[in-house]
Amino acid sequence: KGYIHSSPCNTSQTTIGKEILDGILFMKEILPRDLRDNLQNEPRRDQLLEVILDLGRRPEARFLGNSGGQYLRDNEISQLELEEAQRAVGEFGGDNRAGIEGTLHRISAIRSRKGMVVGLTCRVGRAVNGHVDMVRDLLNYKESILFLGRPGVGKTTVMREIARVLADEFQKRGR
Repeated sequence: KGYIHSSPCNTSQTTIGKEILDGILFMKEILPRDLRDNLQNEPRRDQLLEVILDLGRRPEARFLGNSGGQYLRDNEISQLELEEAQRAVGEFGGDNRAGIEGTLHRISAIRSRKGMVVGLTCRVGRAVNGHVDMVRDLLNYKESILFLGRPGVGKTTVMREIARVLADEFQKRGR
């Protein structure tokens, strides 16, 4: 896709690419206006990993390379703000997730026991190419693989790369 992104372990050389800008635009459609403005003015917006909107708590942004989050304002998220964000997202699947068509971004919903959405996590998805050697090593084991790690360390990214490598190999073999 023509973008460059270094892994979370080395974020100093990250370049804003199309997917990051798309991520910021996608957040703008979902977030309340004051949060959009705060993120737009954030110098680390190209490092944005996710925005957490939990009912009754202050909205929080998390960035690559940081273990903690940053509050986006002093006021707590209201039920009305969650409802408006949910309308912008649309329907969630059975796993309480929604994807943004044509992107790697996803939104996860947290529901109360009564089924009401009480929180949203809006995650900026990234693709990182160039880990083919590591992926080939994993695939050569021909065993199950369990990925464990904190959010933002690259579990989904590695799985996407595995899928890409397998698809490329499948195409080369002529199906």
